[in-house]
Amino acid sequence: MILPNFIYRSERIGKNGRPFSLYKFRTMKLNLMRSVTGFVAKEEYTRFGRFLRKTKIDELPQLLNWLKGDVAFFGPRPDFLESWDLAPRHVRDKILSVKPGLLSVASLYFHDEEKLLQGVEDRYRNYYTIVKPMKFHLDMFWIEHRGFLLNLALFWIALKIIIKSVFVHD
Repeated sequence: MILPNFIYRSERIGKNGRPFSLYKFRTMKLNLMRSVTGFVAKEEYTRFGRFLRKTKIDELPQLLNWLKGDVAFFGPRPDFLESWDLAPRHVRDKILSVKPGLLSVASLYFHDEEKLLQGVEDRYRNYYTIVKPMKFHLDMFWIEHRGFLLNLALFWIALKIIIKSVFVHD
């Protein structure tokens, strides 16, 4: 499928380990910078990208994934293949037994993840040793306690976060 330039496609893993393309609005531009060792990729936000990310509007194209049936409205966020190598087998099997979702406990708990990791010396190491295991734990919590009331609470919290991100500037 050919996508417009402002849509970003990312390969993710869905229910039962099935790969699929997740869609988002493009928020980053990739610049190549010359260094002593050759070319280095430098990621920068597009003009509008920082606002899209802050307000989570960059996630709107994922409604196409929902319409296609790749994801449910609620459930663990779909992840990259590499992330599943970090999960203990019983965690991976349990999380991959349900359809991934647009909205999860982990995505709300870590809604300001970029801000949390800002200034951290080794962001990737901290993400994969601290944040990612917590996300797995929160996803397991949702699977074990899912139901109408929990999903209603998640929806309400998501609305509050989005409204705050649009109207409160920090």
